[in-house]
Amino acid sequence: MFTYWNNYLFVTLFLILGIALPVGALYVLGPLLRPKKPNPMKLSTYESGLEPVGEGQVRYNVRYYLFALLFVVFDVEILFLYPWAVSFEKLGVFGYAEVFLFLFFLIIGLVYAWKKKVLEWK
Repeated sequence: MFTYWNNYLFVTLFLILGIALPVGALYVLGPLLRPKKPNPMKLSTYESGLEPVGEGQVRYNVRYYLFALLFVVFDVEILFLYPWAVSFEKLGVFGYAEVFLFLFFLIIGLVYAWKKKVLEWK
């Protein structure tokens, strides 16, 4: 019975130390150890040794995000197809039906993206 509670004690101690050590290092020891000599030059924005020009944020076209999302979807598809390809002899007809159903849904998604003209660059 003592070993049962002993496990909880170690987990609780680990959680307390895992939270207390970074918080203590950042908020207690940090201000005590680092030098504090602010001046306007140190507080200015640094951009490769030059004064910053323009806005800090650049707006991208939403097509980049859609294209990247489609890439990730079809890249993850390969991750799902790999285990099937390794063990396709053991799966039989049921395995073939599953993978064709999976590919069918992915093809529907690709056709939908194609119809919405997500894959076209203008």
